[in-house]
Amino acid sequence: WRLETGDFSISLLITQDEEGIAINGTKPMLGWLAERGEVIDACIVGEPTNPEVLGEMAKVGRRGSVNFHLAVEGKQGHVAYPERAENPITRMVHMLHALKAEPMDAGTAYFPPSNVEITTVDVGNPTMNMIPARATATFNVRFNNLHTGAEVVAWVEERLKPHGAYTLTHRISGEAFLTEDARLAAVVVGAVKDITGRTPALSTTGGTSDARFIRSYCPVLEFGLVGESMHKVDEKSAIADLKTLARVYETVLDRYFAA
Repeated sequence: WRLETGDFSISLLITQDEEGIAINGTKPMLGWLAERGEVIDACIVGEPTNPEVLGEMAKVGRRGSVNFHLAVEGKQGHVAYPERAENPITRMVHMLHALKAEPMDAGTAYFPPSNVEITTVDVGNPTMNMIPARATATFNVRFNNLHTGAEVVAWVEERLKPHGAYTLTHRISGEAFLTEDARLAAVVVGAVKDITGRTPALSTTGGTSDARFIRSYCPVLEFGLVGESMHKVDEKSAIADLKTLARVYETVLDRYFAA
């Protein structure tokens, strides 16, 4: 949807695929707009940003994210004869410990420390007295703007290499970024404060959003509904919050174009 006047235009973009691998949503749309010569001055993403109460938080950036899949090959054998086998679980444990033993960094003014979270370790071995031939694990690294995705991959590989052979695949789903547009931040914070009575904290917490794509084209901030029930059964929003949010957005538009 697009509204144009002689002085400015306002566009509303609603896409899908934000929760997946993001190949059919915002990312290709932004490329299409750029090919047409469209220049975006600023963007507000309506992602739920408030933990409990509308008006308490806006997002000025996001951490980056890399998903990893690790596989370690061994040699199957009987547990009573370990010298005839090679246990991949032992090496896997050492590798995962190496990733968790020392923090990547101490965080920055706007970002918490980067963190590694192991999400699953799989062997698929129902036999109690058999050393398995293979072990796999998946883990995610959420990183701040002290690193790029490529640097995170190198950091992971550096810690795995001392523990023997492995196979590692990864997917960078987003780079860390921080929006440092003082005017946009002032307009959004002022509008939220005047409409809700609360001064929103400027944060980078939470997961990734489509702002990770938009930030390459223009300054972007995020302000939306309360996310307390996000992704839960019976996800919901208060009708009063929807009406208040509409007033916030209207005030943002009035002040941005009046400046």
